[in-house]
Amino acid sequence: MKRFFKPIEKEGSAKKPSLSPSKNGAENGDALPEVDVKKEPLKFLTWNANSLLLRVKSNWPEFSNFVSNLDPDVIAIQEVRMPAAGSKGAPKKPGELKDDTSPSREEKQILMRALSSPPFGNYHVWWALADTKYAGTALLVKKCLRPLKVSFSLDGTVSKHEPDGRVILAEFETLRILNTYAPNNGWKDEENSFQRRRKWDKRLLEFVVQSSDKPLIWCGDLNVSHEDIDVSHPEFFSAAKMNGYVPPNKEGKVSRRV
Repeated sequence: MKRFFKPIEKEGSAKKPSLSPSKNGAENGDALPEVDVKKEPLKFLTWNANSLLLRVKSNWPEFSNFVSNLDPDVIAIQEVRMPAAGSKGAPKKPGELKDDTSPSREEKQILMRALSSPPFGNYHVWWALADTKYAGTALLVKKCLRPLKVSFSLDGTVSKHEPDGRVILAEFETLRILNTYAPNNGWKDEENSFQRRRKWDKRLLEFVVQSSDKPLIWCGDLNVSHEDIDVSHPEFFSAAKMNGYVPPNKEGKVSRRV
């Protein structure tokens, strides 16, 4: 370690030391430490929260400990179920949380307070929200990482959001991160939801093919059942489908998590 002050040779002959380092820090002392800034994410976490506000109220300590221990660079969340900003009858802002009513302001405060506490204060949050408490996604990226671009549709348009906030796409120098909440198939082949899912799959395949210039990290709830473990009640749904059973409400149809 070099001395900051030169030793005084003769009384009165010493120059007054400078209190600010020179341009070359190694000349007058130790160089300033470099800040360790990551350029690309390496560790990813994806989670279907099934209402992020509900998780904050009931499971937040457990999830906070999990994130602290895992220390992911990126957290992809699906089924946020928080409404987009915008008053009734007015155009919505799917990138912002609703706060124009007393209940919505309270809910936003609860959620943002949780996301500002450790370890989530180390992350920047992007939202893609539906008009109501339905679907929606969020992407949390460590603040030491800087995406080149964040968009909210499969065509890469920054200002455009997919219906129901189902897509967030973050582009980095060497890779892309895609967070999706896929629509489910519905129950019957003739339902509109079945055709909607087919269109979704077609567009997603086109996006993956067109994005082959960089590696793609695809996170999310894909709403598919590869194996029985991917279904909440595999025996029930298998028998129900064979017997022509139709669920009495939409909640009964949502049974797949990936």
